[in-house]
Amino acid sequence: MARNKYDVDEDLDTPFNFSQVKRITTYMKPYLKKIFAGLSVMIISSALSLLSPIILMVVINTYIPNKDINGILMMSGIYTGIVIVCAIMLAIRAKIINKVGQGIIHDIRLDMFRHLEKLPFSYFDDRPHGKILVRIVNYVNNISDLLSNGVVNVIVELISLFIILGYMLIISPKLTLFALAGIPLLLAGLWLLKGIQRRTQQTLSRKMSNINAYTQESVIGMKVTQAFVREEENRNIFHKLALEYRRAWLKSVMLAIVMWPYIETITNGSVAVLYLAGATWLTSSSGEMVSVGVVIAFAGYIWRFWGPINTLSTFYTQILNSAAYIERIFEFLDEPVIIENEEGASVMPLIKGDIEFKDVTFWYEEGLPILENISFKINSGDSIAFVGPTGAGKSTIVNLISRFYDIQRGEILIDGISIHHVTLDSLRKQMGIMLQDPFLFPGTIIENIRYGKLDATDDECIEAAKSVCADEFIMKFPNGYQTAINEQGSGVSAGEKQLISFARVLLSDPRILILDEATASIDTQTEQALQKGLNKLLEGRTSFIIAHRLSTIRTVTKIMYIADKTILESGSHYDLVLSEGKYNVLYQSQFNAFV
Repeated sequence: MARNKYDVDEDLDTPFNFSQVKRITTYMKPYLKKIFAGLSVMIISSALSLLSPIILMVVINTYIPNKDINGILMMSGIYTGIVIVCAIMLAIRAKIINKVGQGIIHDIRLDMFRHLEKLPFSYFDDRPHGKILVRIVNYVNNISDLLSNGVVNVIVELISLFIILGYMLIISPKLTLFALAGIPLLLAGLWLLKGIQRRTQQTLSRKMSNINAYTQESVIGMKVTQAFVREEENRNIFHKLALEYRRAWLKSVMLAIVMWPYIETITNGSVAVLYLAGATWLTSSSGEMVSVGVVIAFAGYIWRFWGPINTLSTFYTQILNSAAYIERIFEFLDEPVIIENEEGASVMPLIKGDIEFKDVTFWYEEGLPILENISFKINSGDSIAFVGPTGAGKSTIVNLISRFYDIQRGEILIDGISIHHVTLDSLRKQMGIMLQDPFLFPGTIIENIRYGKLDATDDECIEAAKSVCADEFIMKFPNGYQTAINEQGSGVSAGEKQLISFARVLLSDPRILILDEATASIDTQTEQALQKGLNKLLEGRTSFIIAHRLSTIRTVTKIMYIADKTILESGSHYDLVLSEGKYNVLYQSQFNAFV
């Protein structure tokens, strides 16, 4: 059962956890040398650029009163040199930091995709695929700027802040106190908005997830939508989701808009207080008079002082906004890999094909078993067919053999070795699996066949296609095996898609062959030709076939009728027909349908 649908918000009402923000900084470790290089460049650039108010103060207090043109020109030259050096350093900084930021984003995405490949089938069964996709693409994009510029900028701005404070204290400790007067107001505002901002951003991330899930669902199901003339209803659903996202986005933006004028007001107020204090002292007769140059220099520094403060508050807001996305990213990365190699797992030797189920019980949802105390034994080279009503557990059995799911009780043995004691790669590499819904990747036909064995030659791919009777229809395409296949196999029929998938499985030369409704979309004439090739290819391999069309399984070694969570009947086709049990009823219903 899906955990939620496109119109159900994901739960994430946990308190703000700053450890998640600290955790993401671990991705910076491989780039520390480059980060330090960028920091060094930025610190030097910042220190040089902060000399300009002092240069202006010296010019006003010394060179202008003395009408020293040479001194003024010298200071102008120094200032011009500083501007040029700073511009060069900023360009170098941008190159270094952007490379670091995008490197970190790449590493996070790679870790997420690597983890995605390890997650069990149950994870994908429980969630709309659009809500998985949004984490890897949108959420990572949303923290890109934070990692590319935010963290490093904050370090530099903090250093700049201390440099500015140092210059200000040297010039006038008393005026410095006036410059700091607005800090308590700023901190109070940030604290009051913290909770509101985070909740707003969480809501925005939920609505983004919902609209992405519905869009992905709609693209996949567009043929069904048009066939049932559901366009208007679906537009209304999308319109509702888009409105919810717009409301959440506008609320988020409004909070950001409120913060900027709040900081600007405090900055302008601090400058006004500074000018008032400076004007008072300029006219003071108490011996505390300051010079015009000091006031102007201080005005320059106070603007620069509030620049880093503004940047730091913006970064704080950015962290709050990104926290929801960071939490979702790490929630995904922390999703347990249920199906994994146990400690000390060995490599599966070359499989002969003896398979045994010992009292196997399995459920997708606890308390609702699909299979209960199933036991059977298969000899190497046997071909086994599973039949029975829909939902009885036929596909589940073959999925358990490949460890796509783990059983709750019992044991599954291959050649006497528990499949839990061997590595997943060594087990699955020796199996050829064709699931109910064959999937073709965008690319050419021969590339899709070669997916079963990446080092296969063209001749091997073509031979596999011939064995499953795919060569004939492939060669009818203008480009033959180089014919391009669109996403999800559009451009070829359902039957052709199955035959190409069949060739891919057979090319891998598996020791155990699993065919889940492999001939469901193949016409009768093609099926007869295919059956000849299959009989030869099944020789020496243990094979499992799930089929509703009983004409395709008459010659298998054994047929098992699965129903009521167990194996109700087992035997050859002729034995089961003669027994007049459930298999015979099923067979007669299909036979009479063609009479």
